[in-house]
Amino acid sequence: MSRDSLPGDPRFFQRLGPFSVQALAEAADAEIVGNGDALRPLKGVAPLQSATAEEVSFLDNRRYLPLLAETRAGAVILGSAFQDKLPPGCVGLVAKTPYLAWARVAALFHPVAPARPGIHPSAIIAENAVIAPDAEIGPLAVIGDRVTIGAGTAIGSHVVIGDGVSIGARCRIGSHASVSHSLIGDRVALYPGVRLGQDGFGFAVGSAGFETVPQLGRVVIGDDVEIGANATIDRGSMRDTVIGAGTRIDNLVQIGHNAQLGRCCIVVSQAGISGSTELGDFVTIAAQAGLIGHIKIGDKARIGAQCGVMSDVDAGADVIGSPAMPFREFFRNVAFLRKMAKRPEKDDS
Repeated sequence: MSRDSLPGDPRFFQRLGPFSVQALAEAADAEIVGNGDALRPLKGVAPLQSATAEEVSFLDNRRYLPLLAETRAGAVILGSAFQDKLPPGCVGLVAKTPYLAWARVAALFHPVAPARPGIHPSAIIAENAVIAPDAEIGPLAVIGDRVTIGAGTAIGSHVVIGDGVSIGARCRIGSHASVSHSLIGDRVALYPGVRLGQDGFGFAVGSAGFETVPQLGRVVIGDDVEIGANATIDRGSMRDTVIGAGTRIDNLVQIGHNAQLGRCCIVVSQAGISGSTELGDFVTIAAQAGLIGHIKIGDKARIGAQCGVMSDVDAGADVIGSPAMPFREFFRNVAFLRKMAKRPEKDDS
């Protein structure tokens, strides 16, 4: 790998450091092992195959053990099962959860850029908006009446914040996002193009056609939520649409009105959650899954990719297929169909 293609290109990412091995161990909650130079300051992160003695790398998969044997990294974050494979001169940072440790170390070198306090001259700000002095308002942003924006929050270019919206501290709102009818907690990230608080898909059928039902709820976003680019979350019709604290929503996800998501859920790209569906805590919904409305998904349930969920799912269940069924049942059905397909056709002549 070329050194020019290493992570942390300074054109796009700020870099802090160098940091001592001890500082990295504390950030990663890791134990220092091995016979390398634990006093050497480390200047960045890099893959095993290209890291130098001034960089820290990472291993969490047995298939990459050959790369560990040849690495020149000054330190490697890894699990205890691999610590005896460290090459001479390399310090090990042994962690119970190596990937989490790697995330913390990488964030130490490359933290998210803080807000740059100030309001761009081209932004349009309502007179009665309340904006923290250290918040950042980017070019051509529009901030409506009675909006409140918390300390250290960064609002990107061309963002539109509708009347009455409340945004907490240290949030990041990406360019071209639009937010209305919403209450947003602290440390929330909305990536570019997010649409938050728009009308839900609600209509009544009359003799002359469809009549739109007023959508009178809000969107309530808990702390530490991230919502990916071009995702859409509709406001509630009569009650609020709620996204629980710590939840991660991928790009291009659609969440309908009145949906209730618990804490630390994961919703992957192109999944759709229909109105009034309720998710417990720590639910995972894989890519392109679709959930009909008015159903309940229990805590820690996992919904497989392209799954069609048409009824309640018990807590802890793993389902896949359309209609959704338990994983084992689905794959038994697949095996049966393959077996039937291989049977020779009978000769009726």
